[in-house]
Order: sequence, then C-alpha cells, then structure tokens
Amino acid sequence: MRGWSLQQIRRMITVSRPRLFDVVNPATGIKIAELPDDSPQDVSEKLERLSGGQKWWNALPVHERRQTLERFNDLLRENLNSLAEILSTEMGKPIKQSKNEIRATVDRVRFYLSHYEKILEEQTVLETSRLKEKILYEPLGVIANISAWNYPYFVSANVFAAALITGNSVLYKPSEYASLSGREITRLLHEAGVPKDAFVLCTGKGETGAGVASLEGLGGIFFTGSFKTGVEIAKAAAPNLVKVQLELGGKDPVYVRHDVQNVARAAATIADGAFYNCGQSCCSVERVYVDKKIYPEFMENFIKTVKSFKVGDPLDEETYIGPVAREAQVPYLSSQVQDAVRKGANVAMGGSSESLPSKGFWFPPTVLTDVDHTMNVMREESFGPLIGIQMVDGDAEAINFMSDTPYGLTAGVFCKSCNDAEAILRELEVGTGYWNCCDRVSPRLPWSGRKASGIGVTLGLDGLRSFVQPKGFFLQQQW
Repeated sequence: MRGWSLQQIRRMITVSRPRLFDVVNPATGIKIAELPDDSPQDVSEKLERLSGGQKWWNALPVHERRQTLERFNDLLRENLNSLAEILSTEMGKPIKQSKNEIRATVDRVRFYLSHYEKILEEQTVLETSRLKEKILYEPLGVIANISAWNYPYFVSANVFAAALITGNSVLYKPSEYASLSGREITRLLHEAGVPKDAFVLCTGKGETGAGVASLEGLGGIFFTGSFKTGVEIAKAAAPNLVKVQLELGGKDPVYVRHDVQNVARAAATIADGAFYNCGQSCCSVERVYVDKKIYPEFMENFIKTVKSFKVGDPLDEETYIGPVAREAQVPYLSSQVQDAVRKGANVAMGGSSESLPSKGFWFPPTVLTDVDHTMNVMREESFGPLIGIQMVDGDAEAINFMSDTPYGLTAGVFCKSCNDAEAILRELEVGTGYWNCCDRVSPRLPWSGRKASGIGVTLGLDGLRSFVQPKGFFLQQQW
C-alpha cells in the first residue's frame, strides 16, 4: 500500500464494507440484528438473476409448482413457534397473534393452490370450421413484492404465493421492520424447492425500496404500505409503464345503530377490531359512530373491554397489546391526542404512558370521546392503539361522517337487519363492507381499496388474475 494516503485507504475500506441497517426490538429498544441494506446496484443485479429464473420456473409443470408451495405450507406449520417468536421480537406483535397470522397464512396459500387452474385454463371463445379464437393466460414476468411490516406473512403471501403458482418469479422486499421474518420466509421457500433465482430477497430501507420501484424489466410492482409511499412508488414506476398495484391505508369507520341487538357484544367486537395487533392493521377500526340512544351503554361496555386487554411483553402468551412497531409512531399518536384534547375531546381512557415500560416503543390503549371531524384523530390514519368515538343522530348523520374521508378500505355496520346494513354499506365508497363484524380478511373475497386506499386487487379469484395477462389468438385454416 506504499504511496497511498491514509484518506485513500479509509475510502477503500468504506467502499468494500457492506451497507447494513439495524433491527431493533420495539419492546426494549435494543438492537437485535444487522441486515444488508441493499443498494440500487444490488437490486438491479438481483433482477437479472430473476429474469432468467422466471423462464425456467414458468416452464416447470404447474403441478410441480403447486407441490413446492404445499411443502412451504408444511414448513410454516412445522416451524410455527420459532417463526412466531422472531415475528414478535422484531415488530412487537403478541405471540398468540403472531401464531394466528402464520396459521392463517397457510389457509391463504392453500386457497391459491386450490383455484389457480380456473385462472390459467385456456379459453376458446369462438370455433368454426375455419376459425378459432382463444385466450391464453401468461405470467407477468418478474414481480416486485414490496411488503409491509404489520402482517409480514399475510401481506407478502398475498403476492408471492399467487405470483409463484402462476409462473412469475419474485423480487421480495420486506419492510425493514419485519426483515427477519422476510428472511425466514425466503429460507423456507428455498427449502421447499423454489429455485434461488425464482425468489430473491432484498433487504434495506427506503432507498432500497425506491431502487426496486424504479427498475426496468419488471412485470409488476405490488406494494403494501402508506399512501405517501405508494404515490412515490407509482411515480418511480411510471416511466417504465409497468403494472403497479397499491394496497394503502385506511381510516375505517364503524357505525353502531340504535337497534343493534346486543350492545355489549358489539362493543367488545369493535374494541377488538380497534386494538388487535396494537391497532396496526390496514382494516383496523379507526373511527366509531354510535347512535345517541345507546351511546352510554356502548361506552360503558367498550371501556370495560379495553381495560381487560393485557398490555405487556409480546412473548407472554397472555399479552394482548404490545409496543408499536416504530419509534416515530409514539410522538405521532401523542400529537393526535393533544390535537383532539385542545379541540374539546375527552380522554376516557389512556393518554398517559406513565404505567408503561420506560424503554421501547410503548403507547397506552387510548379512547377519546366528544370527538368531531375537526380533529386529526377522526381524519388522519392513526395506526396504533388509539380510537375516537363520536355520538350520532341516526343513519343519515352516520353515513355523512363515514363518507367524510379520502380513504375507502373498509366500513362496518352493527344493527339488527342485514338488509339495513347492506343499504348503508352500498352508500359508502369502500372495498369491503362488514355487518356485525369488523377487521376481517378472507382468501375467498377480493381485497381492494377505493380512493386513497389503493388500486388493484389481491385475494380471491380476482387477486389471482392480477398476476397473469391475457394473450388472444386468431387461428384460421388456410384456404
């Protein structure tokens, strides 16, 4: 190294050192791992591998692709406890809820494996003595799966399972807040038999995701996350004219009508819908409107239910609410409470973190009353253990408030008559409606958002169709 300056030597060491980012346990605030922070160049090189791998994977008989994903499901079941512990440790989800997510992921993958033939089957739409017209369904190519941290198994499997069974390869970018789980998903897929050049993991933070979104040569980009990031991904992808599907946020309302048959049960169900997974679900209940005739009874039972939720160590089987996954969410939630109180809201429960652990990212389950639509808590996505409950005078007022949002993911109505609930839900611009339930997702139903809640569909047969493209054939006899 004679003749080189110390500055040049330091620069060479810095360049050769891999970029890393920290994985932090939100329950303690302690770093638990370091993972590669892939650069745009790293991402581009991985795409090259996937382009070749996709051709081989698609040429494989579809029943062999199915067998591979069936083995992946078996591995999820066999490794349930260790996978759940990793998930709970890296993003704070209570261990029972982590296990529930992984078990239900098996069902989602199974749905795809039971219905792919309906999507891939050739269709003959005209056949005469001289002319035949038919449709073939081909994979999109390389799919970018930019996934979310709140349900890393659900959200990623919605994309990669459908993509793989239909012959696509996958560039998988999990959230930096759930990358250990993303690494486990990748390991099990490879162990199940998915080739390493048909499913490739890239890890990193925002720059990595931006690098994925701007790649040339992708067949589709499937993103789950915030509205703001979704818009940026769409902008980055636009010059490449690639298919973009965005599953974004929500400010999901529930209306409790005066004729609901069991007020206590409705309150308990809605409380679970608001606080499950620490309120960090795209379809969590984020606003509640209660008819004035039953408001006092509802509030009494709602508060009683929330007080029964155990807050604590995510690895404790009795814990119902753990920490929020991201440190920045704590001051954000506090600002929503402060804004509401300043404008006249009442803190019926929570609001103060004095009884919570001093280390980690904790926010108390908080219930606000006397709220209105001047307050951020009723307008902006909370994504945490915080709920506003507003009294209303009948259906018309409830529908007006429920519609007063840029989002359109889900909405729920609790009442006696299914016909009445459907009539109200048809008035709302949402992708999913609930009667006497909330915060549910089924592999049998399409999952989609309206307005700022996204574009495109996952789940259901419509979700499978998102990963293929039709090719029409005119086949005419020569005369």
